[in-house]
Amino acid sequence: MDICRHDEYCGGCIYQGTPYEEQLRIKEKEVMTYLEKNGISPAEYLGIEAAPYQYRYRNKMEYTFGDMVKDGPLCLGMHKLKNFMSIVTVDECQLVHEDFNVILRAVIEFCNEKGYVQYHKKKHTGNMRNLIIRQGYHTGEILVNIVTTSGFDFDEEGFVEMIKGLPLQNSLAGILRTVNDDIADTVKCDELRLLWGRDYYREKIMGLDFNVSAFSFFQTNIAAVERLYTEAVDMIDDCSGKKVFDLYCGTGTITQTLALKAKETVGVEIVKEAADAARESAKMNGLANCSFIAGDVFEVLSELDYVPDVIVVDPPRVGIHPKAMKKIASYGVEQILYISCNPKTLAPDLAGFVQYGYEVSKLKAYDNFPMTKHTECVCLLSKKSNEPSVTGALPAVRSVNK
Repeated sequence: MDICRHDEYCGGCIYQGTPYEEQLRIKEKEVMTYLEKNGISPAEYLGIEAAPYQYRYRNKMEYTFGDMVKDGPLCLGMHKLKNFMSIVTVDECQLVHEDFNVILRAVIEFCNEKGYVQYHKKKHTGNMRNLIIRQGYHTGEILVNIVTTSGFDFDEEGFVEMIKGLPLQNSLAGILRTVNDDIADTVKCDELRLLWGRDYYREKIMGLDFNVSAFSFFQTNIAAVERLYTEAVDMIDDCSGKKVFDLYCGTGTITQTLALKAKETVGVEIVKEAADAARESAKMNGLANCSFIAGDVFEVLSELDYVPDVIVVDPPRVGIHPKAMKKIASYGVEQILYISCNPKTLAPDLAGFVQYGYEVSKLKAYDNFPMTKHTECVCLLSKKSNEPSVTGALPAVRSVNK
């Protein structure tokens, strides 16, 4: 594809115009630099995996209403590069399916015809805040969610008819309206209104079925993450008959994948909605040996009377809290699988596990988000045979069936 016409102003992609092989070299060098600075040298480094697709890979976008210049025409899109108050309309974005661009253009036109005004972050005036579009990669289902303030006559019926009338290649699963009166410049849900269809879209990943609701966390690049998860799980020795912890499990994709072979899997996730969704999808997939607990990893592990054989961690960008890391290491399991979305925090976390008696057996990087700065990694940690476990970490309080 040609360089995106939004490249000059949009802050979403930093590598537009950079040859893809060069993007991979830059990202791989960044990963290795972080590892070297933290004294980490994997026994087996497996390189960096290119993305399955360089374009049209994102299945979710959260657009913001605003203007490019003060008091300028209504815009809907991404924050301007180096200018958070300005919004760039990105109706020809190359990272999403063309249906996203069709919907975005139609929503701007609809709002202009109605005379709707964007919400002003400083003045707290206006009504239009965000447009969120989500798409099922394997199912082709689309969920459209318009975010506004309350207290004004938004034409819900007209909005539904407008969206339903668009020439989309994918199928509409549902049309929603989120009411958000919080002054913070984030999407918060004071009220969720189902205007048409369902309040979720369906997706398949790793052969499992998921219902993804409006605000559920779900992987953004399905084709890439399926490959990453497949190779990550293959790093672990045979899980047959074993008990597995999946910490920071999100909607439980890996938890459920491992449950197909393991004796029992337990997912721990701090976001209750994600844990609830994981529990429901496990039921939908008929996995009785798979359970989920909503809570902070350190606090949950401090109360469990359950000793795993294998631990998987997939923490947020900030990495693993030192207290949680000590608790995880205290089990002394033979293998810990670390899936990271941020090599900058992965490297010091690996150094921490090394101090607790583990060695970095394998590490592989993945470019799941071409044109952007983000790189993912998968790392297998193995317990050194002559290293004792960290002491004092397993008070028995509750079982896993929560």
